[in-house]
Amino acid sequence: MKLVLASMCAVFILTGCKVNEGAPYDSEAEPQDRTEYVGVEGAVQAQKDKVYLMDKELSDKCKNAKVDHAVALTNNDQQELKRQEQIIKSTCK
Repeated sequence: MKLVLASMCAVFILTGCKVNEGAPYDSEAEPQDRTEYVGVEGAVQAQKDKVYLMDKELSDKCKNAKVDHAVALTNNDQQELKRQEQIIKSTCK
C-alpha cells in the first residue's frame, strides 16, 4: 500500500513539472523579439530564428549598398562606387 501511494505521489509530482514547463517559444513574437526558448522544439526554433536574422541582415546590407551605389553613381564618386560594388558582391544573392 505504501509503495502504491509513493508511486502515485511521484507520478503526480513529475506530471506537475511537465505542466509548468511552458511553451517552447513565443510563437506570436517576431524572431528578433524572441528571447526565451525551452526544450528541443525551442532549440530548433532558436536555430531557425538565427538563420532568418542572418539572412535578413545580409538582405538589409544588400539593399543599403544598392541605394548607396545609386547615390554614388549620381554623384559620379568612383571610389564610393567601387566600395559599394564590393559590398553588393559580398552580400547580395
